[in-house]
Parts: sequence; structure tokens; C-alpha cells
Amino acid sequence: MGAENKTDEEKQNGDGTLFDLNDYTIIKEGDAEILMHAKNEVFYNKTQVNNRDMSIAVLRTFISQRKQEHEAMLTRRRTKAGNKVPDAKAEIPDDSVQHNGESNDGSEVLEDASHNESCSKPEEETKNLRGKGREELKPPRVLEALSASGLRALRYAREVEGISQVVALDNDKASVEACRRNIKFNGSVACSKVESHLADARVYMLTHPKEFDVVDLDPYGAPSVFLDSAVQSVADGGMLMCTATDMAVLCGGNGEVCYSKYGSYPLRGKYCHEMALRILLASIESHANRYKRYIVPVLSVQMDFYVRVFVRIYTSASDMKSTPLKLSYVYQCTGCDSFHLQPVGRTVSKNNSVRYLPGFGPAVSQECSDCGKKFNMGGPIWSAPIHDQEWVAAILADVKSMKDRYPAYERISAVLTTVSEELPDIPLFLSLHNLCATLKCTSPSAVIFRSAVINAGYRISGTHVNPLGLKTDAPMDVIWDIMRCWIKNHPVKAQPSDQAGSVILAKEPVLQANFSRAVASLSKAQAKKVARFLPNPERHWGPKLRAGRQITSKHVSLLGPKALNGINNHENGDGSNHEDVEEPAAKQ
Repeated sequence: MGAENKTDEEKQNGDGTLFDLNDYTIIKEGDAEILMHAKNEVFYNKTQVNNRDMSIAVLRTFISQRKQEHEAMLTRRRTKAGNKVPDAKAEIPDDSVQHNGESNDGSEVLEDASHNESCSKPEEETKNLRGKGREELKPPRVLEALSASGLRALRYAREVEGISQVVALDNDKASVEACRRNIKFNGSVACSKVESHLADARVYMLTHPKEFDVVDLDPYGAPSVFLDSAVQSVADGGMLMCTATDMAVLCGGNGEVCYSKYGSYPLRGKYCHEMALRILLASIESHANRYKRYIVPVLSVQMDFYVRVFVRIYTSASDMKSTPLKLSYVYQCTGCDSFHLQPVGRTVSKNNSVRYLPGFGPAVSQECSDCGKKFNMGGPIWSAPIHDQEWVAAILADVKSMKDRYPAYERISAVLTTVSEELPDIPLFLSLHNLCATLKCTSPSAVIFRSAVINAGYRISGTHVNPLGLKTDAPMDVIWDIMRCWIKNHPVKAQPSDQAGSVILAKEPVLQANFSRAVASLSKAQAKKVARFLPNPERHWGPKLRAGRQITSKHVSLLGPKALNGINNHENGDGSNHEDVEEPAAKQ
């Protein structure tokens, strides 16, 4: 091969060795490009474009909010000091000093001499402590704990302004080599900001406590083994982004496995995907509490085949005491759609003191008051709000203003729009179709049912988790009264007397429902006919195969012959069919 051909067809790896571009497919997503080998040696999943776009949107908002919070903190300090320069020692409490020379609010304490030669001068040190340098906010550092091909880390570095460094970890040698190759392939910006290391993410995070402003966990399966070290690695006020793809476990398929991994028992209700979100949040909170830390969720979504949460982490022994107030057990009736929450803790205020006590119980009797059946008990789950609506509005506004920079704009804007209209303080939701299935009746339209709830004096909204889900603060006896009134105008066939629906309908309604159209029966997005739930863009929209596995003839029934033929053609050296190859590897 001549020198010219070698220049065109061969490139250098991060370690200086050559590789042949003909063995790779170039995949572009956002501003980043990666090289994927035909043998599926490294984990990549194009379906995770929604996940990566959502993460970039949240990260941009986090950087903006972090800057605003820092400026507000400086304003408070200046006001408190009466516009006088305070003494450095008096202003910096001992427990606020962190690693990397940062205080808990992220402000700079003292530059290390190895990073800044001017710091060796005494007068410059004094300036850093007392002057403007003391008040500078350091650019955030990001840790991608499970990087694989490095696509996510590269997109963070190239697309999110204000990031100083992205550290990409993986304990697989082939993945680290691929990541370093992709870093070099993406040019000078990526090379200056992204580092790739071969390391066990758990050990690395444990040995770098409170050093990263953002930690991103996106494993293939359960994140539970990484949570303890992750909550220690996040700086105060920083953000933990966490994905869980083991939805069968979180949604009640194997309750005992879920309890062993997350410390919570799931229930197989219609709300199981939202319960999965709340189980994950409760687990993160539990790990954080062990280190006198607690979480504040800013966005929690269920998309595609996984759940994704974005939480900020703070350190406070006193605020940590409020955790039991944010957790609840769930009682789900085995006969009807009724569920009830039992808070784990409560508070009693006397004078200026607050006492923390166990929650009152039991929340329900042995038998359901609506249908007479027994209850299953699940939890504990996170029962406090799972979104910060101000953050959601800011993220959505940012996404709309930069729609051309989000490959999955349609999907993430639809999810964020629906999230922005959810009732923030209502855990879990009802399914109108499940209610009607219990009663064996025709279903009222969502507008009619929502109108009846609003006319009864209660709030109601949709949920991003399920197009048919309804969140409401109306108690279950009011919900069943509305359905009884509906059935009086739409009679049903007689059913056996021992069925849950027959027991419910045997009672006369206490509330006389008003089904006249309410003004707020449609959300703003519905009224404007904004798309809120989009179909999957292609068949088999899922996590695909693990790294190292190949598509074979046994997969034809699932993926179709096109995928198999594409792989075979690629292995035979026919580079013309690259566009026909469905990437067999799973997410990044």
C-alpha cells in the first residue's frame, strides 16, 4: 500500500498504532462522530439518542442555573458584609473546603501551584483569596462512568459550552481503545477536553470524592452497584444523571430481585413505570443518606425501554432527617384499581422545634373499602415530587430555542411538554381503561372524566408515562362515585356478585357527578394539538445486543433478513452496504 493510500485509508489510534478505516462505519450524532467496528466489539445503541439529547439539554440548564446560584450567593455575601472585603479565614468554614480547591458552592478557594505559576507569588496568593479570583466559579467537570465508545462524552465536550473536562471511564480494554480512537477522530476540542481511562468506575468514584460537578451513569441493566460510589463522587450542588434499563425487575416481574437491588418491592399496577422511577429515586436517596447527603430531583422520565433521573446532591445532616417524609409504602387492591399511600414518617412542630416521628398507620384496613378484596403492599417509594417544574420549563425553552442541535428534538420536546403539565405533587396515577375494565362498562372520554373530577373540586392531569394515565388528588371513593354516576346513564350487564365491579356498583353514589365540559379538561398542549406521545421511529426499538455478540440466523425472525445480510456483506469486505447494516450493538 502506497503512502498516499495509507493516508486516506488508515488513521492512528490514540496510542499511535494504525487502523484501517475500511473496517469501521462512521456514525454521526449531533456534533460528534464515532467509528464502529463491524464485530460489535464496543457497546453502542442508536436508540439512546433520546437519552443523550435529554442529558445534553439538562446539562446546559444545569450550567446556567449553577451560574445564577453562584451569582446570587455572591450577592448575599456582599450584602451581608456591607460591601466590605471580608476576612478570608472567617468566610471559609472548615467543612466547606473540598477536593480540587473548591468550596461546597463550587467557588474557587486556592489554585494549585502546579496549575498556575503565578500562584507561587505571595501577593498573587493573597489576591486569589481576597480579590476577584476568590469569587470565580470553576467550569464544571463531568464524569461519564461507563463510556464504551465515548459518544456521550464527546457530545458533552463538543456541544455543551462551559465544560472544562469530561472524564470517560470503562473497565473494558477494547472500549477504552475505541474511546481514545474516537477522541482523536473528533479533533482538537475533543482532545483538549475528554480523557479516557481504563478503570473500575466504582473504585474511581470512591477515590475521587466530591470532585465532579456532574456524574453520568448509563449502564446496560441495573445501576444499583454504582450508586453508593456515585453519590460520594458528586460535588455539593452537583448533579447525578442515572439510567436504569432493567424495567422487568423494576416493574414487578421479579419483586424479590428488585428488593435485593434497590431495597424496595414493586407492584404490577398500571402505574408500574412511574413506580420504577420512584423506586430508583428512593434507592439513590438511601445511598446518599449514608453520607449525610440527600437528593433533589429536577427531572425524572420514563422513555422507550428505560427510566432516567436527574437529581442534585447536597450535604446536610439536618436536611437529611426529612427523608422519611418523602418516602411512602403503597397498598394496591387486588380486586380493583384502588391504591393508597402510607408515609414512612411525619413531623410534629412545637414552639420552634420539630420532632421526627414514624408515620401514622395503618393507612388501610385489611379489606378494600370499595370492593372488599385484599391489598398487596409495595415500596417504599419516593412520594415527593419527581420534577422541578421551573427546571422543566427552562429545559423545554432551551430545547425549543436550539431545536436544530437536537437530533431527537421531536421526541424530547414531546416528553418535556407532557412532563411540564403533570401535577407535581401527586404520586402514581389511575388508568381510565382499567377502571372501566373493573366495572365492565364502556369508557367515558378522557375529557368527560376529567371534567367530572374538576367539577367535583379536585385537580387532574395527564402523565408522561402513559397516554391513558390520569393523576388526580381526588380520593378513590370520589373516583368510584363518578364511575357509578356514569354507569347509571350507560348501564352494564349484570355480573357475578362476588366480582370487584359488582361490589362497587352495588353501592349508591354519595357524590352526584357533573359531566358538563370543564374549561381545564384539556391541557394547553392538547388544546393546541401539540404532539405529546410519538411512536417509535422504527421496529425493534430496544437495547439491541450486548457488546461482543453477533447477529446470527436465529435473529432473523426478530430483526429481519436485511440486518443479517448487511452484517454478512460487511464481513465479506463489501463496504458499499454500510448503510444497510443495522448496528447490532446496544447503547453507549
